[in-house]
Amino acid sequence: MDASMINKIQKSKDYARDPKRATFHTLVLEFRGDNNSYTVALAPDGWSCTCPGFQTYSICPHIMSLEKIFQAMLKRDPLPYAPGQNIVSDVTKAKRYSEELDRMKIISFEAAFKGDNKDHTVTYNNGTWDSTSSYFKSHGIGAYTMAMERILGAMVDPIRQPAYKDD
Repeated sequence: MDASMINKIQKSKDYARDPKRATFHTLVLEFRGDNNSYTVALAPDGWSCTCPGFQTYSICPHIMSLEKIFQAMLKRDPLPYAPGQNIVSDVTKAKRYSEELDRMKIISFEAAFKGDNKDHTVTYNNGTWDSTSSYFKSHGIGAYTMAMERILGAMVDPIRQPAYKDD
């Protein structure tokens, strides 16, 4: 492993400790609820979920838990509670869900990432990572993608790069 890769690994650790450097523009994930699995998505115009609660109230425990988990990376106000929504039950469920990350599997995302010198875009789509950084373009891995992998943990597939080893 060369010195530049060691530097990128250290930078990724530093970046991962500061998740507010990243901002999700889009996010799609599969969310295993208590009864069924749902698709939850964040687009530039807001959240959506395939669960019945969202269809009725335009908010649900799945989105509420993601707002809690990714608060630093969303840069948007949480959805408001809805008239008729069972707020106590939904808040309780969202809190529990936010502690059970194994329920969530990210399908895709696009995020802006503030580097020390320049902003970059990091994307993930069904296990395939990409970044606008020149280091990523030449090495297939970089500080921004490794930082996002650290932040998101088991919710994403690891970067497939034989030279990348976590200590």
